[in-house]
This record gives sequence, C-alpha cells and structure tokens, in this order.
Amino acid sequence: MKIIVIGATGTLGSAVARRLEDDGHEVVRAARRGPVRVDLADTASVDALFASVGEVDAVLCCAASGRLTPLDSPSDEEFTTGLQGKLLGQVHLVRHALPHLRDGGVTVLTSGVFEQPTPGGAFGALVNAGLDAFVRAAAIEMPRGLRLAVVRPGWVAETLAGLGLDPSDGTPAAEVAREYAAHLDARTSDGRER
Repeated sequence: MKIIVIGATGTLGSAVARRLEDDGHEVVRAARRGPVRVDLADTASVDALFASVGEVDAVLCCAASGRLTPLDSPSDEEFTTGLQGKLLGQVHLVRHALPHLRDGGVTVLTSGVFEQPTPGGAFGALVNAGLDAFVRAAAIEMPRGLRLAVVRPGWVAETLAGLGLDPSDGTPAAEVAREYAAHLDARTSDGRER
C-alpha cells in the first residue's frame, strides 16, 4: 500500500512509519519539517501534499498535539492551543484526503485518552472527545468504501521520558504503532469496522 504518515518526524509518527515500512508498505513521511512538508493548521499545505503525492491507499495522522495548559490560563489563545492543528486540522485533513484516497482506503486520526484527569488537560480532553465524536459521525458519510478511524493512545512511554517522568506509566511507541497498522485492514468478517 502507498501510505502517507503525517507527523512522521515525531515520536509516535516515526514509530508508525517504521512499522509500516517493515511490513513492506510504501510510506510517504510528511511533517512540518523535512523533505515532504505539511502543516495541519494550513489547509493549503495539506492540498499541496496531496497534489505532490498523488493517490494513496491510506492517510495516518500522528501529528498535532496540544500542550497541558491550566484552566485559569490568562490567555484564551494559550488555553486553546491545538484547536487549529489537532482538532480542525485533522477534520480538514479527512475532507481534503477524500479525492486522493483509492476506493476502500482509510484515514486514521489521533485523539487520546487518559485513565485519570490530568492537571492542565481540560482543553486536550475536549479536543480528543471532539475528534472521537467527529469520527463516529463522519464514518457513515465516507464514500466509495472509504473508512475513517481514530487511535486513542494514552501517554507514550518515550514522551513521558522526554518530560522527565516515569516512562513505565506509558505505552511504548512501537506498541501504539501496531494500532495504526491494524486499521489498514480493519474489516471484520461481517464487513463492519473493528
């Protein structure tokens, strides 16, 4: 399969790209920096990506995150960081990918889930819930047998380590990457999404 991985220079995106390449897929590694550039907050760059890559079998988005920001942050803009990239950027990505996906192809987005509320994570929880709801609602509108899915990782072990926290509280990126790969052929025997 020919697959675009967006966010391929990040911890999770690079693990996903490696996994797919190891499985024999042709992977186009896209990110804000690097030879194939895309910024989810800029729909023109999304269109330019698809124009340069052509038809694909799948688009996997491991990019765009929001930072932990306290609820009482003095700046609305600081509090809502991630709205344009992680939420609206992924929504726009789905819409702009439609004409470039081969019949039966799949788009996989990234939201997130945490077992316990995290201080500073209120807006992130809102964005993640919004993405989950969007995927549930939009999946039934996908034309030509196209599929839409979302992966909801919690803390990634390597991210925790980078923050100076205990990585054993997270899941290794290579393990999370398996969830993305599973969506490439995610039909059950009765034709429904897993």
